[in-house]
Amino acid sequence: MGTNFIIIQDKLVKFKKNITVDGDKSISIRWLLLSSQALGVSKAKNILRSEDVMSAIDCLKRLGVKINFFKKYCFIKGVGINGFKFRKNIVLNAGNSGTVGRLILPLLIKTPYKIKILGDKSLSKRDFSRVIKPLSELGANFFPKNKTKLPISILGSKYLRPINYFENKGSAQCKTCLMLASLNLPGEVRIIAKKSRNHTELMFKKLKIPIKINSKKNFDHIKTSSPIRINKFNLNIPGDISSAAFFIVMTLLSENSELNLKNINLNPSRLGIIKILNKMGAKIKMKNLKKYNGEMCGDIFLKSVNNLKGINCAPSLNSSAIDEFLIIFLVAAKSNGVSYFKNLSELNEKESPRLKLGSKILNMIGIKTKLTNSSIKIYGNPNLNLDDSKKFEIKDYLKDHRIMAMCTIAALTLGGKWKIHDSDSIETSFPSFLKILKNNFRAKFK
Repeated sequence: MGTNFIIIQDKLVKFKKNITVDGDKSISIRWLLLSSQALGVSKAKNILRSEDVMSAIDCLKRLGVKINFFKKYCFIKGVGINGFKFRKNIVLNAGNSGTVGRLILPLLIKTPYKIKILGDKSLSKRDFSRVIKPLSELGANFFPKNKTKLPISILGSKYLRPINYFENKGSAQCKTCLMLASLNLPGEVRIIAKKSRNHTELMFKKLKIPIKINSKKNFDHIKTSSPIRINKFNLNIPGDISSAAFFIVMTLLSENSELNLKNINLNPSRLGIIKILNKMGAKIKMKNLKKYNGEMCGDIFLKSVNNLKGINCAPSLNSSAIDEFLIIFLVAAKSNGVSYFKNLSELNEKESPRLKLGSKILNMIGIKTKLTNSSIKIYGNPNLNLDDSKKFEIKDYLKDHRIMAMCTIAALTLGGKWKIHDSDSIETSFPSFLKILKNNFRAKFK
């Protein structure tokens, strides 16, 4: 765009489209980390080429891993388990990615030299205790002592030990951290984990890494241990449902429109947004379902809806929709009745305090909210349409890509004149977002 802001002052006209979105970020980063521990050259098609994923690639390259792109493929020459080239004064920059910052650590628990982990301004405000605590119990060392935010340094140990760990936040990153650490440990790691996205478990099964899962109602009991080796593996990465979510909501809130999203990851642990929106009156359908490497994939089809209704959202759906709540809040703003979302303190542990900022943005467009540290009530207005002459300016949101995208969808569906700063923040997770809007939906940006 040539600038670091966009101006939107035209609503979308009706549309009927088939589109694809960028590759799943969670799977892209996990494939990179695990294929770096494999032997041989692995390749992935449709890997997400966002800033977060490129941060993962840069970190792995600094540890001696060779990674190249050719056309639609990413190639990585694995170094084997604990095969990184450890040396003095290594500094790894995770950028904006909490996933990269947290999940690179368990692969470093045998480093004989201190390795420093950095992040950008936003990531440096986020708590890392959820991974520092279990890794410390395994025997890894962190400096400065008792510090829980970046920058931090990790020093490995020759005296690592497996542990039993209870994860009760529904943090897929904490669970994955322990699973990745098990690659470098003697014996068996046992985890009781509150249910969350299970991409790592599925990848472990594909790679024949020893893993046993006993699934209970609210928790999974996981046992995992180190394999003799990990063989190279290839992956065709499906579209990210977190990216698809913006176009799902855009369609719901537009007039007389329909959308078909092709080849999306439909892992049951990620379907919270579809379940929540269907409870609010949407009629979202999943079609052409197939299982690929353990992951359910398929198409998402939906049409515009004029009679959306508020929801008292069950907390059991939170972990499967945690990245999509901002855009769900926008649907609640246009729904009939009061929507109530609770037990969402995890939203304030993201790139920005999303619960607080989401409420602030809704207030700005005339929607009443009641906010606590972990819940929000949204008083919907089904007649919500913003005056074309009214101006809205979005800034000071710690460059959170999901807030940027939420506001873009609000502008395109509700009206008004919007100036959205730090528009390049979307590059962290969904670099083709604006291009898709412009090329497929004739969205106008200045």
